[in-house]
Amino acid sequence: MGELILYTTLGCSLCEKAKPEIWPVLESRGLRLREVDIAGDADLEARFGMRIPVVGLGDPDDVCAWPFDRDQLADWLSRRL
Repeated sequence: MGELILYTTLGCSLCEKAKPEIWPVLESRGLRLREVDIAGDADLEARFGMRIPVVGLGDPDDVCAWPFDRDQLADWLSRRL
């Protein structure tokens, strides 16, 4: 089973808003969600600090950043899986 990474941090209200858009896409693609806290990681903070929530498949240079809805996320994933 593959995984979709959600780059997030503690107290991210937009990340909580993104999860209802993410869950249906995970189920339809057979993916699991892994949350990665960017706090304390200088590289991730520099990349995503002002952009979270951001989701990806492992390549931090190829991500889908908020705002997105489930259709946009599904389309992004379709082009990568």
